Amino acid sequence: MRAVVQRVTDASVEVDGRITGAIEHGLLVLVGVEPDDTPADAEFLADKIAGLRCFADAQSKFNLSLYDVGGSVLLVSQFTLLGDCRKGRRPSFSGAAGPEIAIPLYEAAAKAFEERGVPVATGEFGAHMRVRSTNDGPVTLLIDTKKRF
Repeated sequence: MRAVVQRVTDASVEVDGRITGAIEHGLLVLVGVEPDDTPADAEFLADKIAGLRCFADAQSKFNLSLYDVGGSVLLVSQFTLLGDCRKGRRPSFSGAAGPEIAIPLYEAAAKAFEERGVPVATGEFGAHMRVRSTNDGPVTLLIDTKKRF
């Protein structure tokens, strides 16, 4: 799984004019699922992000996690994170998992955040979504479960 994690003061996702998920202070997590990803990848991703020390303490050092600041996660599926732009002008998305693999793993990641006590809101898998966020910092980090060691 590949994720782009943005520290936000607020974020929301809208589908067909209705808000499907919204958070205040926390992390916007855009996640793409690869064909060989497993539930262990979803667990690792949630564990890593929930404990990620990307919030500043009183000395402006990145020492605080979602747990410390009482933050939430807005989890949004985004297969385009797995786009390959090396050839030609049109990205190839052959590296992204199909819905039969991606949906259960996306849902597993959301559940893993909840199990860790992190409030989580979600987008709608496969829908055309409008994502709005106010990046705080800005702080944007990349996490790839294939590059964990």
